[in-house]
Amino acid sequence: MSSRILDDIAEEARKGSFGTGEDQESVIRGIELLKRQKLNVAFVGATGVGKSSTINAIFNMDVAKVGDCTDPETASIQKYEIDNMVLWDTPGLGDNPEKDRQYAVEIAGLLKRKDEKGDLLIDEVVVLVDGSNRDMKTAYETIEHVVAPYIEDPKRIIIAINQCDVALKGRFWNNDRCEPEAQLAAFLDQKVTSVRERIAGSTGIATSPMYYSALHHYNISKLLLAMIIAVPEKKRFLFTDSLNRNPDVWKKNDELETYNQKIQQEVKGSLSKALEGAAAGAAAGASIGRFIPVIGPVAGAIAGAALGFLGGLLG
Repeated sequence: MSSRILDDIAEEARKGSFGTGEDQESVIRGIELLKRQKLNVAFVGATGVGKSSTINAIFNMDVAKVGDCTDPETASIQKYEIDNMVLWDTPGLGDNPEKDRQYAVEIAGLLKRKDEKGDLLIDEVVVLVDGSNRDMKTAYETIEHVVAPYIEDPKRIIIAINQCDVALKGRFWNNDRCEPEAQLAAFLDQKVTSVRERIAGSTGIATSPMYYSALHHYNISKLLLAMIIAVPEKKRFLFTDSLNRNPDVWKKNDELETYNQKIQQEVKGSLSKALEGAAAGAAAGASIGRFIPVIGPVAGAIAGAALGFLGGLLG
């Protein structure tokens, strides 16, 4: 397994970049423990909702073959490993009642699976909803009957509305700017509210749905931030080696929040907490500025640190 960023930080620790003696050993020991962890993310949704294209947008390789909207490429649960990340791409629901029952059993089995420590294997579930479809029956049934009953902590459920570019039949999507115009944004905001209220009413679970476009790389940073925050804090750093290296993927988001800066903060805080000890903050700060080759200029990086990956996300 490759853990490039973590290996680089460990090497710098051995050189004494973050202190010597006990501090040095503390960083190296923390890195080795972190490298042995896995971060498991499951993607669930109806046929044609864009699970595979979403995975390919966020992560650093075409780990899942993208099918067309009528013939899903995934016939059963597929597992993909990228460094410390394990992605579970589940089959599309809504085509055939008999197959839906079979797939629901498989997905429930995955969500109930335990790791070698006896903890739930899946760290979070990303439920994808089709933003272009007014018929939300399959989406709601998936959330209410397939996902919610098997998730102990509802904060681990991410509701992501894909294909926002073709909502309202593609009207009011600005192709030049790759973003929704005011009329479409207002419609999508209403859809977010409707989905949130429906889920709360049927399951009692409070969620924070968001919309994005995997095709046009819109709000991908917003989705990533939601995914990062949903997993245990010490595991949040594990996203870094696996992310898409193309800075263009991360540039176009709504302006409600500074998503890329918050991603940096979460990653830095995660590594600092995972390492612990006096040198943890220095190692974490260096990792953002020096070792993490896409998200934009980073305040507080060590002197001379080369801006890299989590640098370009702000660019």
